[in-house]
Amino acid sequence: MNVKLSDGRVLPMEMHKVRIVQQANLVPAAERLTVLTEAGYNTFLLRSRDVFMDMLTDSGTNAMSDRQLAAMMVSDDAYAGSESYYRLQDAVEEVFGFKYVLPVHQGRAAEHLLARLFVKPGDVVPMNYHFTTTKAHFNLLGGDVLEILCDGALIADSQEPFKGDMDLDQLRSIIADYGADKISFVRMECTTNLIGGQPFSLANLKEIRRIAEEHGIIVVVDASLISENAYLIKQREAEYSDWSIKAIIQEIMRQADIMYLSGRKSCAVRGGMIATNNEQHFKAIMPWLPVYEGFLTYGGMSTKEIEAMAVGIHEMCDDNVAGASVEFIRHFAERLIEKGVPVVTPPGGLACHVDAMRFASHIPQHEYTAGAVAAAIYLASGVRSMERGTVSMDRDEAGNETPSDMELARLAVPRRVYTLSQIEYAVDRLAWLYQHRDLIRGLKFVEEPPVLRFFFGRMEALDGWGEALVRAFQADFGPDL
Repeated sequence: MNVKLSDGRVLPMEMHKVRIVQQANLVPAAERLTVLTEAGYNTFLLRSRDVFMDMLTDSGTNAMSDRQLAAMMVSDDAYAGSESYYRLQDAVEEVFGFKYVLPVHQGRAAEHLLARLFVKPGDVVPMNYHFTTTKAHFNLLGGDVLEILCDGALIADSQEPFKGDMDLDQLRSIIADYGADKISFVRMECTTNLIGGQPFSLANLKEIRRIAEEHGIIVVVDASLISENAYLIKQREAEYSDWSIKAIIQEIMRQADIMYLSGRKSCAVRGGMIATNNEQHFKAIMPWLPVYEGFLTYGGMSTKEIEAMAVGIHEMCDDNVAGASVEFIRHFAERLIEKGVPVVTPPGGLACHVDAMRFASHIPQHEYTAGAVAAAIYLASGVRSMERGTVSMDRDEAGNETPSDMELARLAVPRRVYTLSQIEYAVDRLAWLYQHRDLIRGLKFVEEPPVLRFFFGRMEALDGWGEALVRAFQADFGPDL
């Protein structure tokens, strides 16, 4: 909820009480340099004990509610036929409108099963933008991902409300060029992770559904951040301004043949699922579930997680839950803009994204602009962000670098985890870093995995720039910060 203060400012109000807390730890800058060097300048390889604010991801890091925790205590641990599964099934049918549910351990497990069922060598998968694991699964089975972006989707600083929309003319052209039988399905992601957590509009999704239906093509929606996408539709798409979050979610789902999600985001619980009303699709996927995940009534999840997910599905329909991260992200971005720090606008539903191409324009992409900025953010603040740029791309078949469309340092804002004072701290340190951005240099790989290298790759700072940045920081803030 937003509240207006007496001085005219609007602040996001936390509509929850904090009853259990975890101790935070802010190690001095010199120690941050040591552990970052040991981690190969890869924020994924930092230990959490060395991180003050963990904004690497919102996946599995959201605060669960008291109701979710209570539900975990009454789970039915039966291997087969668990009543917990049927409570999840009821929640999915009530909120999403889907009858058939296949639980999996997380979103990428759902992608793997869908790829195995639908993607054939030579197929293409049109989507509003790829996600790293999605693309990997589809490519491994011989498919090709085609990103169909709307005009302005890659312009970091703009007022385009729905950068997650798909270009409809391009979709028609792809169907004409490849033929419907070569299109595995059309995938729409709520919200587009790699280009700033940007939502799609319902108007666009309905047109995609109409076009796909004309040609007998399946529509698949990645609903991992569906409540945030619905919240942004309510804010930005006039037709739905007086609709409830639940009604908007249901309208999104009516356009989909299959929905899958990582429950670690909107549902605020570790796990995932595939859901559909098509019995044929359900029966085609079901035999593979025990092979890769587990029996139908638990999949890859514990029954405790299943119970918590059922509650989370209901809770995410509350405006104060759906908007919890969105409003903090908006505030975060607006405060950085006030300080002159370049960020992706309008703010999305996943994270505050620093536009590394403008933040450190002197670092070329082949020296991993966003990776360098993410590393520098940690050195200057103890805040762990994530590179979303060229490091997150894989090399082509010839071994050449594939520059990313955007170079972003992603500062995810998990639901109900951080306070406004912690956000203000991050704003201050990012503003300081931007004023000293000339000290940041590029990175080079010293250990490079062949796929998804952003997880485990190790780099080193060109010209040892980390030391110079820490010295400048200590000169302004002292040795103990």
